[in-house]
Amino acid sequence: MVANTFFADIELEDNVRLAIVDICKYFHESVRLLSERQVFRRFFSFVSSLYSFFNPISFLNELRRHNYVTPTSYLEMIRTFKKLLGLKRDELTMMRNRYLTGLEKLEFAAGEVGKMQIELVELQPQLIVTGQETDKLLAKVAKDTIQVEAQRTIVAADQLTANQQAAAAQSIKDECEADLAEALPVLNDALASLNTLKQNDITLVKSMKNPPSVVKLVMEAVCIMLQEKPERKPDPSSGKMVEDYWGVSLKILGDIKFLEKLKSYNIDAIPAPVMKKIRDTYIPNADFDPKIVRNASTACEGLCKWIIALDKYDAVVKIVGPKKAKLAVAEQELAVSSKRLAEKKAILDAVEAKMQKLQAELDATQKKKRDLEDSIDLCGKKLDRAEKLISGLGGEKTRWTESAQMLKEKYYNITGDVLLGAGVVAYLGAFTVDFRKGITDEWLALCQRLEVPCSKVFKIADTLGDAVKIRAWNIAGLPVDSFSVDNGIIVSNSNRWPLCIDPQGQANKWIKNMEKNNSLKVCKLTDNTYIRTLENAIQFGMPVLLENIGEELDPILDPVLQQLIYHSAGSDYIRLGDSVLEYNRDFKLYLTTRLRNPHYLPEISVKVCLLNFMITPLGLTDQLLGIVAAMEKPELEALKNQLILESADNKRKLKELEDKILEVLSSSEGNILEDETAINILSSSKTLSAQITEKQAVAEKTQIEIDTTRSGYIPVANHGAILFFCISDLGNIDPMYQYSLVWFINLFISSISNSQPSDDLSKRIQILNENFSMVIYRNVCRSLFEQHKLLFSLTMCVALLKARGAIDDTTWRFLLTGGVALANPHPNPAPTWLSDKSWSEIVRANDLPNLNGLQKCKPIAKRTVKIKIDIFNELS
Repeated sequence: MVANTFFADIELEDNVRLAIVDICKYFHESVRLLSERQVFRRFFSFVSSLYSFFNPISFLNELRRHNYVTPTSYLEMIRTFKKLLGLKRDELTMMRNRYLTGLEKLEFAAGEVGKMQIELVELQPQLIVTGQETDKLLAKVAKDTIQVEAQRTIVAADQLTANQQAAAAQSIKDECEADLAEALPVLNDALASLNTLKQNDITLVKSMKNPPSVVKLVMEAVCIMLQEKPERKPDPSSGKMVEDYWGVSLKILGDIKFLEKLKSYNIDAIPAPVMKKIRDTYIPNADFDPKIVRNASTACEGLCKWIIALDKYDAVVKIVGPKKAKLAVAEQELAVSSKRLAEKKAILDAVEAKMQKLQAELDATQKKKRDLEDSIDLCGKKLDRAEKLISGLGGEKTRWTESAQMLKEKYYNITGDVLLGAGVVAYLGAFTVDFRKGITDEWLALCQRLEVPCSKVFKIADTLGDAVKIRAWNIAGLPVDSFSVDNGIIVSNSNRWPLCIDPQGQANKWIKNMEKNNSLKVCKLTDNTYIRTLENAIQFGMPVLLENIGEELDPILDPVLQQLIYHSAGSDYIRLGDSVLEYNRDFKLYLTTRLRNPHYLPEISVKVCLLNFMITPLGLTDQLLGIVAAMEKPELEALKNQLILESADNKRKLKELEDKILEVLSSSEGNILEDETAINILSSSKTLSAQITEKQAVAEKTQIEIDTTRSGYIPVANHGAILFFCISDLGNIDPMYQYSLVWFINLFISSISNSQPSDDLSKRIQILNENFSMVIYRNVCRSLFEQHKLLFSLTMCVALLKARGAIDDTTWRFLLTGGVALANPHPNPAPTWLSDKSWSEIVRANDLPNLNGLQKCKPIAKRTVKIKIDIFNELS
């Protein structure tokens, strides 16, 4: 039900989805049974007709190692499967599409070569004709240009004259406007005063029987401005006849259009005598002041202001008048010049229009010529680029085709492969290499029987590994054997933090080297500051290695181990003890223990990814070979190590260059032959790739030569590895018998240093093996109880003989365990001293290598046979 829910949104065929659900159950149950103390041959209902449990051997019984299988492991497996399936499908699809796009671009380029060659041939005649047309038009344009330039010279001269005249007229006009600007504000104020007058104000003045003198004075000035003639009356004091304007004033004040006459007064044509009399008689008069007049009449105040303003305005007009006359003359001359200029400009416009039409025709022809030249140039460049692309990447066509096909097949099989990989990640980390291989073979067979698409041969490194990354791991100290590489892949793909069973310190060394550049923090649970170290690493995203873990863990680590991360206010947080820390997703946690056979209870096992990092024979052999080669042929070993680094770097660069080439090909839009930048990148990348490939070929050739010389010492490395695992097995006799790899390697180095030299390689190997055997035997025996020394001698002897092929493994197992009891058709020839059981053993032994004929031994040897049987019975 859980798996069904998890897999509901995965794109799978219904029958495959159902089969995967059943297989997941089988994975879980098979590992659970393998981990129990007793294992029974069983059949699951859903595969009862297909397959039985793979091997009736318990992991606990065989190796005395505890492994707990819980529902958490099942959830880990289905989560890992779902996550990795999506990632691997996307990865394979992207990789295959890149190869297919690259092949399409290459095929397109090859197809374009012939087309472009034909296009070049067709474009050349067109370019010749267009070039001739262009030359003719250029000659005509050159001729017409002379006429246009001459007309432009004439127009430019007239334009200069007109501009000068316009500037002079404008200058005069500016002077007039400046002069008038001084008088206009006063005049405007006076007009504004007139606007404030009302008919009642006029009537009030008119009604005066005996008006004040200032009122009469103002009204006299108004009458003079309006050119009204005064009345002549005798002066009461002198009797002489004098001019009297009051009667006239009353008359004009009685005119209902009096104010309109004043407002519409022609201020630009005031008679000179009028203004002379005003200036001589009234303006100089001290009483002719608006302020004084206001005390007598507000109406007369406005009239007074109006007359004073006209005086000022008239004075300005007299100055501006000549200038206006001069301006009129200048404007008339400008009009004549402008008319003449317009006529010449019209002629110029006509000539230029003709010229523009001709120029447009020339431009079009030149553009056509340029387009043809560009087309020929581009066609040539594209042809050159196509040839570069084909010559540079044509050799990749076969490989890319094969890679695309391989990826297609891998995509089809990825469902089953990832399922097997997820099972290994979730369940098999704690198992040894033999148990892993046995159960994965069983799982693979089950997938094939239930028709879940998967590869014929399963290797987790092929499914979840990356060759470049694995090589970097090996350089960082991860042993090269597949078991150790699988461990590295499990570490990098597990959702839980790894806890490595690492008695030889292999995982510790690898993790420290791998995370060295990432500010790795190393601490122990016994350190007083390890919590502070962990807090800083969580917040700043640094890896942490907790080493020398025991069989119990600090409960404060539970939130970190279970990754109890929660999201709040846009950030991730985790609780550690009493502290709430911001969680950085770059944080990593590694745990290692030096215990050979720790017993982690289920409550711990469910929180970590338990990994068996114990060294394997192949991994140890490789290490010992490196040591003996470095001591015997130091210059070759140094060169090999250098070549390993160079080879890894070369392969990394080649992978990056191929990715870059495929990325450029896939990201180039449209016709790639038009993308010069892309072609240059591809060309330079391919050149660099060829150089690196050449260097890599030389390095690989040199490495093969070195390995050939180095392989001469493989017998020494194999011999050392056999002895190490002999002494490692002593821990099964007594837990006190624990020997570190460091101690063993130090003895190995010391033995090589102290051995007798020899130039003969075979003799030298014999000396090294014998000397190391003696050194190991003596040093180990010092630590053994007396009763175990003989057993160690036998174990060591048998292991070395088996390695040489001197002992048949089937015969050896028969000697240790006996055969399976079967009906014996042969009668016992000596029942008096030979038991039926012993006789049956002899009959079964008769079919084994090296014991053939034992059953038919002659009676003369009966006593000898009896002695051998007695010895056999004692041993068994």
